[in-house]
Amino acid sequence: MRVTVILWLLWNTAVFAVCGADKRRARLKKRRVPEKSLLLMAAAFGAAGLWLGMYLFHHKTRHTVFRFGVPAMLFVQAAFCGFLFWRLLTAGAAPL
Repeated sequence: MRVTVILWLLWNTAVFAVCGADKRRARLKKRRVPEKSLLLMAAAFGAAGLWLGMYLFHHKTRHTVFRFGVPAMLFVQAAFCGFLFWRLLTAGAAPL
């Protein structure tokens, strides 16, 4: 379980960094990260990193799919993780 949490933190840190890099590229008028890629990274359990990056870097916050889709993905992912954690606790396995 610890490895899973560490991997989740590393992945969300990477997604956060990509969001920041994309914002920097936008300011410099350089080649950007496609929106599909950002959304795919969020869907692959990186919604927390993208959501944090969106609001700290003020990036993609006007796009409806990002403004509502990323928090929705984050909610679904948190609910899924909560369910798995609950199943581990009720199965008698040590959570950490």
